[in-house]
Amino acid sequence: MATLDRLDAEIIGRLEQSGRAGIAQLASDLGVSRNTIQARMRRLEESGVLRGFRPELDLSAIGLPVQAYISLEVDQRMIPEIIDKLEAVPEVLEARTQAGREDLVVLVASSSVSDIQRISIDLVNIAGVRHTDTTLIVNTVVPYRVWPLLDRHTSAKGWGRSTPPPR
Repeated sequence: MATLDRLDAEIIGRLEQSGRAGIAQLASDLGVSRNTIQARMRRLEESGVLRGFRPELDLSAIGLPVQAYISLEVDQRMIPEIIDKLEAVPEVLEARTQAGREDLVVLVASSSVSDIQRISIDLVNIAGVRHTDTTLIVNTVVPYRVWPLLDRHTSAKGWGRSTPPPR
């Protein structure tokens, strides 16, 4: 398990705000050397904390304005096969296992509500899927974020071994 300090959190927080921020800009903003930023980012990547950089898309802008969570109750012995089938469905953005009545929750995107219904039918027809429950997403009021959590988690951890925090 990697340990994050305040500088790590600040780097991640700034990348969350602007994934295109460069090493020089981060170093300038945080008052540390480029080498420090490069070493920190390399450590965060190698430890698996920072898993990559992805574009954040406005799905509505590309003709996919309808998103839904489709929960699946499944034969748990068939989860690996079901996951393989889910990976083959282009509209599936993400799938997670969960505890509760349903075993998997799947995030999907499409062009219309009727197409969401088609996707739900396709999913319930996967061998081992017993039941689906679909919840349409109306609006995302708090987008995925990590900064508030990292801010709280690292608030008392210091700025690193050799660099004082900016004033």
